[in-house]
Amino acid sequence: MSNRFTARSSRSLHRALLSIAVCAGTVLAAAHAQLVAPPEPAALERRIVERFGTPPRVPEGGSLDEEVIAALDAVFTHGLGAGRWQAAQSRALERIAASNDPRPAWLLADAMRISSSGALNAALAAAADTLLGTSLPAVNPWNETVDHLIAWDVPAPPGYLDYKRDVYTLIEPAWEPLFVPGDIDWRHVSWGGVRIDDRAYGTTDEACNCIPAADDPATGPAGEADWLDDGDIVFGLDIGGEQRAYPRRIMEVREMVNDTLGGRDVGIPYCTLCGSAQAYFTDRLPEGVERPVLRTSGLLIRSNKVMYDLVTRSVFDTFRGTAVTGPLAERGVRLEQAGVVTTTWGAWKAEHPDTTVVLESLALGRDFDFRNGRDADGPIFPIGDVDPRLPVQEDVVGLVAASGTPIAFQREPALAALREGEPVEFENVRLVLDGGGLRAVDATGEDLGGHQAFWFAWSQFHPGTALWAR
Repeated sequence: MSNRFTARSSRSLHRALLSIAVCAGTVLAAAHAQLVAPPEPAALERRIVERFGTPPRVPEGGSLDEEVIAALDAVFTHGLGAGRWQAAQSRALERIAASNDPRPAWLLADAMRISSSGALNAALAAAADTLLGTSLPAVNPWNETVDHLIAWDVPAPPGYLDYKRDVYTLIEPAWEPLFVPGDIDWRHVSWGGVRIDDRAYGTTDEACNCIPAADDPATGPAGEADWLDDGDIVFGLDIGGEQRAYPRRIMEVREMVNDTLGGRDVGIPYCTLCGSAQAYFTDRLPEGVERPVLRTSGLLIRSNKVMYDLVTRSVFDTFRGTAVTGPLAERGVRLEQAGVVTTTWGAWKAEHPDTTVVLESLALGRDFDFRNGRDADGPIFPIGDVDPRLPVQEDVVGLVAASGTPIAFQREPALAALREGEPVEFENVRLVLDGGGLRAVDATGEDLGGHQAFWFAWSQFHPGTALWAR
């Protein structure tokens, strides 16, 4: 098996974490906690083989056979792209399946994702099985195929992005400017089942076939929010001494808010799939950069929402706040993160009685609860393998320490430790109680921009993260 699992970087990080654990021994001992180091690369490789089987062999050299290229063109340009599937496309698919090259399986999976034809999906899945040496279940073959491809880290075929753009813009032509080269792994990007939100700024009330962001949402005082129960989950922000609560029931409908709080412009993406609300400052950017207007693209990357800037069509890494394509990536834009406290409405308003809260009308009459419904059995989109140190949907509070080391704290053990008077610390980071939830601050009490998320999401976007456990 190849070392595409970044063995060298994993070993280096493992040694670094052990060193940190020794240097920080007094802090960790005081907190009755430990750092749980990531698995060694060899252990991860064994785990992947046990779970997904032996990876298929990738042919030497980067180019594809000329006949395979012609077959790909027949399927993805003259077939799907032309809106028809004929005998020529069936023969081309057979040629792809017989190539003994697993790389085109990425494109077969992409075609499965957008196809509404059961017969075509079955043919694509059978061809992918042949290429990968698998026999995957007939139920949801797309998900199973992509899980294997991600876990095995099968390379993309040459010209992959161009083919993928052609396939995906059959569903949503407005994605065209987003599918460009950048610091993003397009193999892992999939369709989330909704269209792009490309409505102009300030058109919150305009209907769309999308997940509709809210711009400058109307708010009211805590005392008037009789529609919220004390046990309802909210995401609390405290910026410049001004507090605001964003109820989860509204964020599950909107998934993106562009707001102003404490004199700062902020963008607040919420990924229902990752259980993660984040807040990014969208002001004080490099000279000449207009305030980004964050929107939901309708795309996912390993079950995390892909957000983009409406102004420049630059795609962002949602978890890191980094522009990965487009003009903002060329300018090296990385948004500073503000802390988000995930808690209950009763606890938040008790500690912050002057808080405002966005109005019930923003929920558009809907009352979703994805956390306890749709996603109850785990992630519903492909994520490949998951760091085994915690269950996939364990709640953690994550951020990046001053040294550049990502750190995740288990939420419930951290809450218990703080309530018992024990410190919860790592390098320059310490957690404090705030409104019934957790906030990450430095030694002076300055907010460091942490947020809560499911473990699978945090760990896959910060591989090898340091893990605090009590």
